Amino acid sequence: MAFVTANWNPLGEAFYRKTELYEMGWNLKDGLRDCLLAAAPYGGPIGKHFWKKYTLCSTLPMSFFSPPFFSTTLYSKESHWKSGVVRQLGWTVCDDLLCIQEDGTVLIYDLFGSFKRHFSMGNEVGQSQVVEAKVFHSPYGTGVAIVTGASRFTLATNIDDLKLRRLPEVPGLQGAPTCWAVLTQDRQSKVLVANGGDLFILDYTACTAVNPPGLSPQASSIVHMCVSFSYKYLALFTDSGHVWMGSANLKEKLSEVETKVRNPPKQMAWCRRPKSRQPSVVIMWDRHLLVVGEGKDTISYHLEDDSILVPEMDGVRIINGTNHELLQEVPASCEEIFKIASMAPGALLLEAHKEYEVNVAYGINMLPQNYMDKSIGTAAHCLHPHHTEMSDRHQHISAASFGKCFLSNFPPELFVIMCRDLRVLNAVRDYTVGIPLTHTQFKQMTVQVLIDRLVYRKLYPLAIEICRYLKTPEYQGVSRVLKHWACCKVQQKEESDEVIARTISLKLGEAAGISYSEIATKAYECGRTELAIKLLEFEPRSGEQVPLLLKMKRSQLALSKAIESGDTDLVYTVVTYLKNEMNRGDFFMTLRNQPVALSLYRQFCKHQEQDTLKDLFNQDDDHQELGNFYVKASYKEKRLEARVAHLQSAVDEYNKAKNEFAAKTTEEEMRLLRFQKKLEEEKGESLVGFSLHDTLRTLLAVGLHKHAEQLYKDFKVPDKRFWWLKLTALAEKEDWEELEKFAKSKKSPIGYLPFVEVCVKHHNKYEAKKYVSRVTPEQKVKAHLAVGDMEGAADAAIERRNEGEISTILSRCSPTTDRALVERLNRAKSTAAKK
Repeated sequence: MAFVTANWNPLGEAFYRKTELYEMGWNLKDGLRDCLLAAAPYGGPIGKHFWKKYTLCSTLPMSFFSPPFFSTTLYSKESHWKSGVVRQLGWTVCDDLLCIQEDGTVLIYDLFGSFKRHFSMGNEVGQSQVVEAKVFHSPYGTGVAIVTGASRFTLATNIDDLKLRRLPEVPGLQGAPTCWAVLTQDRQSKVLVANGGDLFILDYTACTAVNPPGLSPQASSIVHMCVSFSYKYLALFTDSGHVWMGSANLKEKLSEVETKVRNPPKQMAWCRRPKSRQPSVVIMWDRHLLVVGEGKDTISYHLEDDSILVPEMDGVRIINGTNHELLQEVPASCEEIFKIASMAPGALLLEAHKEYEVNVAYGINMLPQNYMDKSIGTAAHCLHPHHTEMSDRHQHISAASFGKCFLSNFPPELFVIMCRDLRVLNAVRDYTVGIPLTHTQFKQMTVQVLIDRLVYRKLYPLAIEICRYLKTPEYQGVSRVLKHWACCKVQQKEESDEVIARTISLKLGEAAGISYSEIATKAYECGRTELAIKLLEFEPRSGEQVPLLLKMKRSQLALSKAIESGDTDLVYTVVTYLKNEMNRGDFFMTLRNQPVALSLYRQFCKHQEQDTLKDLFNQDDDHQELGNFYVKASYKEKRLEARVAHLQSAVDEYNKAKNEFAAKTTEEEMRLLRFQKKLEEEKGESLVGFSLHDTLRTLLAVGLHKHAEQLYKDFKVPDKRFWWLKLTALAEKEDWEELEKFAKSKKSPIGYLPFVEVCVKHHNKYEAKKYVSRVTPEQKVKAHLAVGDMEGAADAAIERRNEGEISTILSRCSPTTDRALVERLNRAKSTAAKK
């Protein structure tokens, strides 16, 4: 246990430890003295830019290193810097390196040194130039803040959605400020500026002077400041050597410590665990590191080489040319177990497990008598995540496993989850991977983010193994990794399209949630169109294939795929694209080779583009459809001449199509229109556009019987139709005299029962009885019943000896009032039944 606490240093009520993570393999003669260096949080990669003394030199190389590869150059990348003077480096949340130049241009590179894009911090920056810059992270993403030679601050909260904000001027500021930092408060980014002993907060609209509560009166100037990882706390270093620590909103003071060093530090960083009650700040000068807390006590470390501090959420990483270390507060749980003469249950369990490995019986006897009462907490104590960050973490896991064996109600999930987390952390902490995550950082960043970081480093096998080990859903884990691998694979120009397409197909197989269209899009963006087409063959969803094929100008293939899908909306999309991209002739010829697309386009044109539909029929010499088109067009014309002209064109097209029936019918329509127009001019009746049936009915209704007769003869209207029309029209008009004359004019082709029924319908049984005698014998019973003549109906039924008709009459007779008639009908029915 003494070995565990050998590197612990007390500060107030807590201890701090500095542990080595990696040995660096840069082999730099002058260390980090002549370079800019930036490291990403959460054990992220490191980027450094070299310079000569006093002068940035663009001819010296710029190196991108990820911590694991300092000894092995597996993923290191060096590129000669050919751009402007670099003022600051920083990392985005996606592990892209930002290089902020003196002229305000920000260059973005990926982990492997490949240029991605650039943006500018404003045109006015080019003249006054950037004096100092900072990269920060906010709820909106990665931000950049700069101060120019004109003492003006410019802020971009999110570089992926660039909106530059020029902040107000600082009163009395000439040149660069003494120090400054970016704060994130209430989902808004602000700049805290120190101009000598004055402090100002700059937001988008105003510059506000602020005073830190309880700041030492000996201080005349604030020479350095730093904000905590969570942006909740602020530390100020004054020219009197005092360090003021408080809330970032400058409303609460936590402590103030005198360092007895008046020289401005090179760097400051907060070193505080998320749930720690003690504030502590790490201050670095040349080869000297100081940790200050609430009291007067401090911890001093000597640095062998020039170093930088990298703030983390639960500590500070210290990086120099030879070592990579982690400085952090020792958790209270560790302190309870490993402090001298500790009688904490966790300490006793750990000691008992050590003895158990030597002597089984003695180890069990060493367990405290009340272990069964406290065992759950004791075993969980040894499983505390902070213990897994120690070199003897295996011993803690074994002790916890030993302790839980004496329990019946210890929850196994805690042990299983911790073992899984520990195995994942061991894998990514390995020097061949080099992501020195703590358990606290791992839980904060989540498994998904860790997988993303492995994918960005192209560590695909490890990412897949972690996904499978943690049983991550396939579409969130393995499939996502494989998709990224495939997008990287298509960029390998040394292999042929056929080989790459086959390799990707075999590797991805039936993996869920993978869109081949996204991989094909990446291939197309890399200039490999044929490879993109081959990859699209593996995409089962036509809706994903077609848009990319259109983007690649493979419209014929896109149309075929859309038709195969059976999705009419998709076909319409392709057809619309072809229409806009091709001339009319080529467009029509393309559709002729695709009958389904042609049919759908015709349906579209019928509702939207009538003129285009006509051109289509002309192109195909489809005279039948042209005739139909002219007929439909005629109904839209209001002028008779125009309508007749369209119909005449339809007749010509029907004749060309050898459709005699359609041609003759259309000619008759033209005759009818002329007849209606003439009649309208002579009689004033509006008839144009009526059908032949409606025209006849209207003429009969208004009493133009001669004109109706003429129309009847001219258009060879069937006799039955004409008689029905005239019968109905006269009855509706109640012209019973004319109706009687009409009935006597000649023999009715529809019989006389309709006369009876129409009269009854119009409540005139008197007129109806006039036609009963003329009804045929087969219909006389029905006619008598229609006018209510039961005796006549009985006589007709008895005469015909029709049992069915007799039964019909009986059903309508009343037993009380029609007794004699009922007896008569029953006798007749019996007689008819015997025969």
